Amino acid sequence: MFFSQAGARPRMWEASPSEHKKWVEVFKTCDEENKGYLSREDFKVAVVMLFGYKPSKIEADAVMSSVDLNTSGILLKEFLDIVRKKKEAQLYWNEIRHIFTAFDRHYRGYLTLEDFKKAFKQVAPKLSERIILEVFSAQEVQ
Repeated sequence: MFFSQAGARPRMWEASPSEHKKWVEVFKTCDEENKGYLSREDFKVAVVMLFGYKPSKIEADAVMSSVDLNTSGILLKEFLDIVRKKKEAQLYWNEIRHIFTAFDRHYRGYLTLEDFKKAFKQVAPKLSERIILEVFSAQEVQ
């Protein structure tokens, strides 16, 4: 199977107790004034600390627009949910990259039709060549 589950969606992932503790510590560190929430700038610092990149304006806007209007920022519970979802997405894309790399035998960064056929022969040997060609052709259009 190409993905961990039948579909192409990331699976639910739970943080280990030590990882959860780290996220809470990052929240507390970024909430310098002990406001009980993270401002937009606090959130950006937290993402840098946890994921190693500064979130774009679009990402920060999306997160801040989802914040409860009765608060001035991101509460701990919301922050933990955001971080969990980001971690799930990160693991999902890493899994896809790993699978792609396994089939990209010549390290070209793309799959030829022959690579694609060999990959499907490994993971779905009874799949007809017609279907494999249709899937490959559909990917070229996108």
